[in-house]
Amino acid sequence: MTATRAAILVVDDEPRSVEVIARVLGEDFDVHTALGAAEALTILENEWIQAIFCDQRMVERSGVDLLTEVRGRWPDIVRIIVTGYTDPSDMIGAINEAGIHQFITKPWHPDQLMLAAQGATRLYQLQRDYDRLSLELKLAAPAAQARVVERHEKVLANFHFDALVRAPDSPLNEVCRSAAQVAAFDIPVLILGETGTGKELLSRAIHYSSLRSERPFFAVNCGAIPDELLESELFGHKKGSFTGAHTNRIGLLDQADGGTVLLDEIGDVSPAFQVKLLRFLQEGEIRPVGSNDVKRVNVRVLAATHRDLAAEVKTGRFREDLYYRLAALTLTLPPLRERRGDLRALTQRLLDHLCATHGKRVKGFTAEALGCIEAYDWPGNVRELQNEVTRMLVLAGGEHLGADLLSPHVVHGAAAASAKAMPFETAIRDTGPLKDRVERMEALILMETLVRCRWNKSRAAEELGLSRVGLRAKLERYGIARDDAFARSH
Repeated sequence: MTATRAAILVVDDEPRSVEVIARVLGEDFDVHTALGAAEALTILENEWIQAIFCDQRMVERSGVDLLTEVRGRWPDIVRIIVTGYTDPSDMIGAINEAGIHQFITKPWHPDQLMLAAQGATRLYQLQRDYDRLSLELKLAAPAAQARVVERHEKVLANFHFDALVRAPDSPLNEVCRSAAQVAAFDIPVLILGETGTGKELLSRAIHYSSLRSERPFFAVNCGAIPDELLESELFGHKKGSFTGAHTNRIGLLDQADGGTVLLDEIGDVSPAFQVKLLRFLQEGEIRPVGSNDVKRVNVRVLAATHRDLAAEVKTGRFREDLYYRLAALTLTLPPLRERRGDLRALTQRLLDHLCATHGKRVKGFTAEALGCIEAYDWPGNVRELQNEVTRMLVLAGGEHLGADLLSPHVVHGAAAASAKAMPFETAIRDTGPLKDRVERMEALILMETLVRCRWNKSRAAEELGLSRVGLRAKLERYGIARDDAFARSH
């Protein structure tokens, strides 16, 4: 299918001149000709013209006069004057009144005419595209705004305090209540807690519940970055300020202007960097590395650490003045071992998320698996729990995640709790008669094996090299039975 050629109008009261220009341009364009202004206006009213080549000196009406009217009635048409005169007054009038795109002086070269026509029709098309896109953007603005609002509401829902999964009587409830109260006040907050307890999640909840919720939130792990790079990360740097600084960099504090920055693992920063950070907190000013320019920024600072900063201050490893700048209010997140009542809801939420992420569906956990999960101390907290649930989901071959999918150390913890005995390492180090210590070890081994075998006594007896009768006797001797916590349905 042949593409429609661009239409050009040639206007001149000399027939020979019109004929020659039309012949040159006719190779690539649909050329219309007019021997005067009246004929030209008739063509313009009936044809879709993209560019007009008009002679300046015509008897009936000058080119500038005609093109001025064209500009008013058909402003998108690209207007070009062809003239054998270079009167400055004519040129100024053409520019001011007719909005002329280009002058072509006689005698012209065919290539000159062709290039002018190509440029004019291309400009016309660009103008049309711009107008179309402007209209589409104007029409799309409400829809785009609605999408932004929808996404913002989704972010608020994902990072609200309700996103910290917990039971109705969870010890985390008091922390969340305090955090919600302080969120609206523009003061620094120090969040303490073991690694993996959700300090960053609580920080995001504070930010998205504050008056800064529509501004940026950035989190930087201060303990994982050397001083030089941390300074560049937060304050920015100028090109050439140090080896590898190939371009200027805007620091996170500048990018977060009006928003919030979380300084995670603040207890791990060096004394030298503590001084630089203190100056920023006092003055509210940043100076990029290698620059003499100082810029004020408005940023709310939240800080988090797994260390006891008050103890660090007493030993001199952390500046006291910086500590009080960061800790207008201190929140402490409890570890999972102090939130055992939250484990069922939290484990299920993690499983739902992981199923959606990995595209694998299961119905849930067996009672034995949940019992093991609730009995274990989870020293790595939520991160360790998430890794364990991921492992179980990946290895699962059925509809339910059983205790046999748990890591051995998790099962050991459940066995110790259910048998009301000490962990293996403690039992070995414990004092007392050898017979009592061996019995405690034996009880732990029996319980761990039964849990791992999902209380299949035949399988456990075979693994331990015992008969079913012998296994039953040992269970009765040590008082080992399926704990009620293990028997509860999911």
